[in-house]
Amino acid sequence: MKKILIFSHALELGGAERALLGLLNSLDYEKYEIDLFLMRHQGELLRFLPKQVHLLPEIGAYTCLAVPIADVIKKKRADVLLGRINGKRNAQKFIRQNSLPVDNGVELEYSHKYTRKYMPKINEKDYDLAISFLTPHYFVTEKVNASKKIAWIHTDYSNIEIDEESELKMWDAYDHIVSISDACTRGFCCKFPGLEDKIIRIDNIIPAELIKEQADAFDVSEEMPEDGSIRLLSVGRFCNAKNFDSVPDICSRLMKTGLKIKWYLIGFGPDETLIREKIQEANMEDHVIVLGKKINPYPYMKACDLYVQPSRYEGNCVSVHEAQVLGKSVVITNYATAKSQLKDGVDGMIVPMDHEECAKGIAKILNDSQKMKALCEYCEKNNFVNNKEVEKLYAIL
Repeated sequence: MKKILIFSHALELGGAERALLGLLNSLDYEKYEIDLFLMRHQGELLRFLPKQVHLLPEIGAYTCLAVPIADVIKKKRADVLLGRINGKRNAQKFIRQNSLPVDNGVELEYSHKYTRKYMPKINEKDYDLAISFLTPHYFVTEKVNASKKIAWIHTDYSNIEIDEESELKMWDAYDHIVSISDACTRGFCCKFPGLEDKIIRIDNIIPAELIKEQADAFDVSEEMPEDGSIRLLSVGRFCNAKNFDSVPDICSRLMKTGLKIKWYLIGFGPDETLIREKIQEANMEDHVIVLGKKINPYPYMKACDLYVQPSRYEGNCVSVHEAQVLGKSVVITNYATAKSQLKDGVDGMIVPMDHEECAKGIAKILNDSQKMKALCEYCEKNNFVNNKEVEKLYAIL
């Protein structure tokens, strides 16, 4: 059997993490031996790991990454702490010198770059293929023995400020780079044109049957009551990219069209306080409802009347495809990769990012029952099962 190692951070709630589960559920375990190394054995999605996956033990040094520095101090890892501090100091210097916005990719990348020398090897095993599933991608190239190594792109690089020279060295160390959409590839190549020949497209694999099964797990009528309101739903991390802080103003404008709306938000993250402040500013407390973190968001997706992804930027949003699997009408904003996300007017609608125009676009689809029906019927007939994408991974071997 060929041996594959997959390296990732943890299995907390998130689109990339659910995409990883989709990949793991699609692999042929009669032909491939799969080891999974997670920096931290944490996350609500751990329980959904396929039983055939061999989860490697935690290694103390790796548990000190992507956590608050205070946690590193408690673990008495002076070496990793030194690397984290050096990374933070140098990242802040680079950010100041280049006048980068707060939402940038430098600090996380530097955190891994400056700690890698303190990280032990994952193990001494020789693999046929090693996959680094989430950036930064420093450890698979240096801490794993494998004949071939690949790294995954999950976001639109045209919308992220980074240290291009530093990241180029990181990406160039891989044999292949996997992109989840053509739009992601274009954004990536704007930053790294010399790496285009390394890119292979492998779409996020959506575990359709699992989603449908989980959608019937429980009743959500108490949290999303049928009270005559049109129920909108958005799912994602509460962060700048997802743009949930704009939802209260969009909802306010939408209600001025005469529609009775309740817009539910599922997720968690650093922007939760900002989102709640925006809800109060717009006097939308009765109409924009933060449901918070949900291990299983699918019963809520099944119950909603319209799924809305109001993002500022995306790679290839997993939750949009999950809503389509459940036969939902979907609206997304016109972020840079939107046209690679869905076919406008066929399996969903694309509306402008501008708040007023976004509200008008949502109102138009909600007032067109025939169009809503047609979108749902298309999604129900096209089950979005794409398990064959995994064969592109086999081809690399």
